[in-house]
Amino acid sequence: MSCRQGNHRARTMVRSVPAVPGTVVNPEEETPVTAQPTGGDMPPAQYGDLRALVFNCTLKRSPERSNTQGLIDRSAAIMAGQGVAVDVVRAVDHDIATGVWPDMTEHGRQTDEWPVLYERVLEADVLVLAGPVWLGDNSSVMKRVIERLYACSSLLNEAGQYAYYGRVGGCLITGNEDGAKHCAMNILYSLQHLGYTIPPQADAGWVGEAGPGPSYLDPGSGGPANDFTNRNTAFMTWNLLHLARLLKDVGGIPAYGNQRATWDAGCRRDFDNPEHR
Repeated sequence: MSCRQGNHRARTMVRSVPAVPGTVVNPEEETPVTAQPTGGDMPPAQYGDLRALVFNCTLKRSPERSNTQGLIDRSAAIMAGQGVAVDVVRAVDHDIATGVWPDMTEHGRQTDEWPVLYERVLEADVLVLAGPVWLGDNSSVMKRVIERLYACSSLLNEAGQYAYYGRVGGCLITGNEDGAKHCAMNILYSLQHLGYTIPPQADAGWVGEAGPGPSYLDPGSGGPANDFTNRNTAFMTWNLLHLARLLKDVGGIPAYGNQRATWDAGCRRDFDNPEHR
């Protein structure tokens, strides 16, 4: 199998969603990312019309260094190298209210930035949830983001399906303790339950040696050079792109047998319903 590496290095942009609701990212302030070198063998499709959203669910507010962001950058560079527009949200920088409604200001909270972020979710063909391991589990920030995604899961798209249909999801995990697979299991189950389509090998992570030790970006950690992590990150990213391309080209998941509006109206295919005429 040919694995030639070209000498072209694309200059592309990865955008970070502003922490202030209602503001617009200034292209002059976007962070340039040097993409991965393109191989001699061309990809099977074009991906430049796709959009990706990555939630960094670190507990660290900006501008503190996030090890999770280091792994995100690897995946984002691959996507950006194919022309994909990538937005990165550090969730802890935003006032995401606790709750299970689309807009918690309608349920007693004074502020809630989730409705603004949810618009970014709907714009994205690809969603990646990334975060650290704490006590063998996902961070509290990760859980809050998933809860708010769940809060909007009853909303419908134009075809009468749940709103997340036709989008793909994956996850990235970092830490210096065991639990990456447990965290990924919870995230990927949650995403598919909400309506996202999950490709094969849709997770990647780095946890280092068990016990206290260097984190992903710390000198001597070996994280950025770890072949297992890099391979899984590349496979996850490309599988997300391939599946997003397939779904976008066919108009999403076929709207047959999975329309909530039709079911509620009494048209329940495959189940007898004598009241429906």
